[in-house]
Amino acid sequence: MSETKRPATKPVNRLVGSLRSGKVYRREDLVASSNSIDRHLRELLDDGSLKKLAQGLYYSPRESTFGQLPPDDRELVSAFLRDDHFLIFSPSSYNSLGLGTTQLYNTTFVYNHKRHGVFTFGNRTFDFRVKPRFPEKLTEEFLLVDLLNNVNELAEDKEATLNLAQRKKSTLGNVKFTRALKAYASVATKKLVMEWADA
Repeated sequence: MSETKRPATKPVNRLVGSLRSGKVYRREDLVASSNSIDRHLRELLDDGSLKKLAQGLYYSPRESTFGQLPPDDRELVSAFLRDDHFLIFSPSSYNSLGLGTTQLYNTTFVYNHKRHGVFTFGNRTFDFRVKPRFPEKLTEEFLLVDLLNNVNELAEDKEATLNLAQRKKSTLGNVKFTRALKAYASVATKKLVMEWADA
């Protein structure tokens, strides 16, 4: 026999009323709507009104005809960082360069200015990497430079990938690629591209 859930108290109802489905909240975002935040959070977790993503990070589930939807990646990362300045993408994006790379990666990179390390939220894992600079959106030039930066981490034939990357470089606008190289390349990548120029 299933246990009957205790009816929500009025203060809890106030907190529930402040929630928006699909939104990610930090604990401090919810404090203003509760006079006993820890007790109310436990109640909302028990009845499914909130899902815990990590310590101090919660999600108000959004329903679809197929069940509950996971939080939007950008919404989640923005709440975690308390910042909207980041670039989120999968290394699978390198496949769009036409270099013959075909691997699909479960990793999601988050280039940002604040946090470094691998973090798991619910069933999603993100690889946060602190970078001094990154573009607002992906471009071919950035992806090629970033692939070269990370080539040792990829599950691809390194030499074949580098040979095709060298050919790809010659098809890109020289000015745009040079700017991307200057802004985003590691020392090793800059050295490699200089070797290509001298070859």
